[in-house]
Amino acid sequence: MPTDGREFTVAEARALIPEVRERAAEVVRLRADLAELALDLRTSGSSPLGGVAEAKAFEARLDEQIAWFTGQGIEIKGIAPLLLDFPAVLDGRSVRLCWLEGDTELGWYHRTELGFAGRRPLP
Repeated sequence: MPTDGREFTVAEARALIPEVRERAAEVVRLRADLAELALDLRTSGSSPLGGVAEAKAFEARLDEQIAWFTGQGIEIKGIAPLLLDFPAVLDGRSVRLCWLEGDTELGWYHRTELGFAGRRPLP
């Protein structure tokens, strides 16, 4: 998803990680609830989680969470699992500081043109 062109320092990105983790936990919860609700509605027509209105509400809340990330200049590369990139420059090279659902800290990066396959520990 496009961002506002913001570039983060490692310190700036790391300072956001506590809120990133909180919001990521909400994304995971909403993603799971929506998946379960959608399956139940498709297979049996009803769900303990609600109906079509509740599914729309889950989608709206998920969109709100995603909008927070993009509003900060964070790129969302995947939703399941949640994979986030913080645009940055290291040693004069364009990189992405990379956070994956379940990470407790920001400890990885990759060159912008390589993507996840080029992921390395931050120096």
